[in-house]
Amino acid sequence: MIISGGAPVDPAVLGGLRDFGIKAIQGYGLTECGPLVAINPSNRPKNGSAGVGLPKGTLDIYNIKEDGTGEIRYRGENVMLGYFKDPEQTAEAIRGGWFYTGDLGYIDKEGYLFITGRKKNVIVNAGGKNIFPEELEVYLGRNRFVKEAVVVGFINNSKRDYDIVAVIHPDYDKLGEVYGDGYTDAAVEREMETAVEYVNSIVQSYKHIDMFIVRKEEFEKNSSRKIKRQNVAPSVITEYKTKLAKD
Repeated sequence: MIISGGAPVDPAVLGGLRDFGIKAIQGYGLTECGPLVAINPSNRPKNGSAGVGLPKGTLDIYNIKEDGTGEIRYRGENVMLGYFKDPEQTAEAIRGGWFYTGDLGYIDKEGYLFITGRKKNVIVNAGGKNIFPEELEVYLGRNRFVKEAVVVGFINNSKRDYDIVAVIHPDYDKLGEVYGDGYTDAAVEREMETAVEYVNSIVQSYKHIDMFIVRKEEFEKNSSRKIKRQNVAPSVITEYKTKLAKD
């Protein structure tokens, strides 16, 4: 059995592994919750879900929006006592016996949890619609030439709304295999444009990616190999403004 956590898995990957006879399921946990909150039952998993809550814990969605999503919170014996010597952060995270995860999602009628993104990452457009960068990043990652992608929002003053911008680090090794050593920047741009067009064809119009920027270097990561998202937008702001001016 393979249990995945820490980042979303494309549902097609989980289904494909099970087609090969390997039990592959997804779970959800946090260090503060010692560390498990939800997991898919091996006999009835849902590929796109993080699973169901633990028997001795309670999962809940706080402050539900029109789209049915809200902040995921959890209550159970495995929740920490608090952050070490940090009462302010503890008081912010644990309120009324609930641990507020900072993650956004919803629970379906069968009790399965679906995570849509991080509270601090969500982009709320001028119409009040929530755009979850993580969702678009998963779809971009389905393209064989996309190695990593981060979706950010920049305020476009002329339209008084966000531009949704995909910053993409291509898989140059894969491009080299297909195009040979002489592949051009134009070929890379075409493949990234194809990746964006695919995403825009399967999501609602308000989630459409307006622009993409090719990043030649890998994204900066922390010690657990997670991308430092807060550094991405500042690193491409000049390129975004240049592209916007050309358009």
